[in-house]
Amino acid sequence: MSTSLRLGVAEFRARPGRALLPGVALVVGVACLLAALVLSDALTRSVDEGAPGTPSSVGHVVEVRQQPYDATPVAEADRPKLDDALLTKLSAVGRAVPVQVAQADLLDANGRAGQHRAEVHVQQPDLVRWPLAEGRQPAAGGEVAVDKITAYERGLKPGDEVSLAAADGTPLQVTVSGVLKKGGIDARPVLVAGPDLARELDPQPLTKQVWVIGGARDAVKTAAGASYAVWDPEPDADKIGNDLTFILLPFSVLALATAVFVAAATFRAVYAQRQRQTALLRCIGAQRGPLVRRSLVEALLTGAVAGIGGALLGGPMAWVLARTFDVTGISVLFGAVELSPELLPSLGYVVLGVVVAAVLSVAAAVRPAINAARVSPLAALRDADNEMPTRSVRRLRLVFGLLFTGGAAFLALAAIAAKGTAAAPLAVTFSAIAAVTGLFWILGPVTVPFIARLFGKAGGARWTQWKLAGAEVRRMPQRSASVALPLLLASSMVTFFLVLLGTAQEMTYSFANEERPDATVVDAGERPLPAIPAQDGVAADVVLHKAENGSGADPEEFKAWLKAQNVPGAERFTAGTAIVPPHWEDRPFVESGGKRYEVVGTVPGTLTGYTPVLGGLTSGPAEKVLVALRPGTDPAQFRAGLQAALPDHPTVIVQTDADERAEADRYMHLGTVLMMVLLGLSVAVAVTGIGTALTISVQERRKELALRRALGVTRGGLQGGVIAEAVVLALVGVVGGGVLGFGYAVIAILAIGIPLVLPTASVVLPLVIGALAVVVLAVVAAFGPSRGASRIRPAAGLASG
Repeated sequence: MSTSLRLGVAEFRARPGRALLPGVALVVGVACLLAALVLSDALTRSVDEGAPGTPSSVGHVVEVRQQPYDATPVAEADRPKLDDALLTKLSAVGRAVPVQVAQADLLDANGRAGQHRAEVHVQQPDLVRWPLAEGRQPAAGGEVAVDKITAYERGLKPGDEVSLAAADGTPLQVTVSGVLKKGGIDARPVLVAGPDLARELDPQPLTKQVWVIGGARDAVKTAAGASYAVWDPEPDADKIGNDLTFILLPFSVLALATAVFVAAATFRAVYAQRQRQTALLRCIGAQRGPLVRRSLVEALLTGAVAGIGGALLGGPMAWVLARTFDVTGISVLFGAVELSPELLPSLGYVVLGVVVAAVLSVAAAVRPAINAARVSPLAALRDADNEMPTRSVRRLRLVFGLLFTGGAAFLALAAIAAKGTAAAPLAVTFSAIAAVTGLFWILGPVTVPFIARLFGKAGGARWTQWKLAGAEVRRMPQRSASVALPLLLASSMVTFFLVLLGTAQEMTYSFANEERPDATVVDAGERPLPAIPAQDGVAADVVLHKAENGSGADPEEFKAWLKAQNVPGAERFTAGTAIVPPHWEDRPFVESGGKRYEVVGTVPGTLTGYTPVLGGLTSGPAEKVLVALRPGTDPAQFRAGLQAALPDHPTVIVQTDADERAEADRYMHLGTVLMMVLLGLSVAVAVTGIGTALTISVQERRKELALRRALGVTRGGLQGGVIAEAVVLALVGVVGGGVLGFGYAVIAILAIGIPLVLPTASVVLPLVIGALAVVVLAVVAAFGPSRGASRIRPAAGLASG
């Protein structure tokens, strides 16, 4: 063991650059792992710091007891409630304080309500529940604390004023007293206000719990009754602990696995470079065991150094990810912005990085070390200028490759045949694994040069460097396949997920494009609508009035509106009849207010809100106006004109079909960015494999490159040749992975049983941008090796062995 250790240390001292080369990918992989952990820690800390707490003076919490799942459903009127009667009973034992949430409309800079209402948490002045990031708790009736996402997006700070809509819809100016540590999820505002202001905003807030201060627990149970649960409060009940730690972890583990692939390929190439040295050691009596141990000790040292480097890069990478999430809007989905992850890792994370990198480095080096130790002493007399295996090895590789590829095809067909069953996704998964194993792992030395040859033919006629680059890929097929495989896997996953996201978006569009009103006028807080003034561009409209078990409408107005929407189904609709959505069509009548309305037709539920429309029942308050616009009318212009005509009703909003599409586009955009950023970690690791492979290639071909210089090739020409190799390898991985990912996305869609939709620009454009980014990264990775190639002097290079 001591001899192995001395040999490993000697290799580090003699050629530190070559010894550390396999650790480059592990540095990036460990950095991705620790960045995910550090960023998850910051995210968890941010969410936990903003979680509400229970004041220490609260002795007991009363809630409605949850019914067992198999219990007989109880009518709404008979369900226990946290009402004033219960508060009166509990007040006989101690101080009873309802924990309430109201609803309110936060007005924007134009004085209009948004699509999402704000949650207003009612807080007693002496029972502070919500922690603040800055400012003070709301004390007066005209003060609120806002969540940090709302403050971030609107640029609010303590002392600023915002507008809310009171219960009757009139604007109400309030002062921001503080900013909460909590962030509203997906830009849904969260406010904290005192009881007086909350009553102005919402006279009927939802009571979620009742706090009891003082009194014995048994006395509280007795006062509450059997329908209510009584428990002692837990200070950290609303904290999530480490639940968010694993949000980013799967992607970082994927990047780490990619790093192992790259490291194994680099170890294989480094040991091949030392083949003459290994053979000479075998000639003088060295056994295979010490040689293998020497390589593993060297790999252990490489991994330890890589782990330290990755740990130091983890914090800055986490900071870059946090800023990326802020810029792209992903942070808002988590309810956390402006995260501040630690730039320097803790001692525990440094130890974790060193251990993980060392173990994975040794694991990546085991097989290459064993294969290198098997070299015959006679190999010392040979030059290893290529990687051509023996005929028996090629034949065995072909057999196994065809078996795996055939199995992948069979599983893919089985997945399509089992469409819609639970077995279909499993079949797709195993088919994809078999396809990658067969085509790009076992048959990689054949598949990768074949793809490279296609690129070489495409540009080799005009660019000699491009043709030489393709030849170099074919000269070392095993190495090229090993380098391209990680990039191919990352590219295929990016393509797969983006195509699935695109299909989901098109399905959302299909839902949004179902028969629905061109525009719907409602009040954000479900208040009765005022009289809607006439607007240009309106073909027909109908007012729906609030009613029991549905909405009432004038039959002639409703039929005229349906005609303008080109929707049939209401020809027999008259006073005393009902039009219902499809899921009500089996009912012969609808009862409302003690009167029966005969069902005479159906219309899509998306038109009316999935509730029946009762003919002639127009006595209730107006709750909705359905509008059919004339062809060519801009919905946004209609909205602006209507809202301008209702300046005294800021909570009246207009919902259009374009809003549905915009919402779908937003989530598609966020999903695309999230996938590309997180899977981009694996791509970044895979690109490092191109840089290390080119570094080794330049070292091996010093004599060839020197000969080119002697024959008149300029330094720029040598640099261009190395960069061309990087571009070819990048294109092989990107194009091969893209085709594979797209193919399996199609198979998955067919296996799930949803309609196949061709990729749109929203899918193709990110893929093209991602491919260009990979090529640029490959060029950057090739910069160092290309500079080294251009500095080779002809005389010194030709003299090297």
